[in-house]
Amino acid sequence: MIDQFWTFFIAITLLTLFPGVDSLLVVRNTSRGGWKDGISTSAGICCGLFVHALVSALGISALLLQSAVAFNVLKLIGGGYLLWLGSSSLWQAARGKSSAAENQPTIVATIARQFQLQRSLREGFVCNVFNPKALLFYMAFLPQFIDPGRSPILQSLFMAAIHFIIAMIYQGLLTVLVCRVSDWFKNNPWGRLLEGLAGVVLVSFGLRIFLEKRI
Repeated sequence: MIDQFWTFFIAITLLTLFPGVDSLLVVRNTSRGGWKDGISTSAGICCGLFVHALVSALGISALLLQSAVAFNVLKLIGGGYLLWLGSSSLWQAARGKSSAAENQPTIVATIARQFQLQRSLREGFVCNVFNPKALLFYMAFLPQFIDPGRSPILQSLFMAAIHFIIAMIYQGLLTVLVCRVSDWFKNNPWGRLLEGLAGVVLVSFGLRIFLEKRI
């Protein structure tokens, strides 16, 4: 379907394993609502890959990057959403610290029962689709493997499908790992500290997106 398939496969696998905002969001939501929350968040993130692939193939991404207004709107939505998620984590961590009782030891134990499928899918999808870094990456990376003699849209969607499978496997394993260690944090004050740390990192990612410049 594409040129240099194995080169693409190895490169996209290595890039997927590099930690970023997507991995952090999966960890955060898994801690919040268990493995269902983590897998659903991952599915939302990975569905966003098809949007980037289609946008890149149609050339819309180039137009977005050439338009200061469009690019700034993208930054405001993506960065603002990360800031909101990070602030929510900080608030939950602070509230858990101040109001936790003996029968409600950590925020992880409290929120784990509040899994909502639509919320998890939405958070993952919005976080990925409105991330300018993901848009820049797909616009620069995918064209290197496009065969000019074949449909660029089909090839881009094919590469997004490969990326989808790899990312779901990686983030699924990450979800299992977080579930394994979350039991240890349920009765441990480190749980709130980690949630607060996740909030700080999400806020920092949001600020970085605000400072993102067009190429």
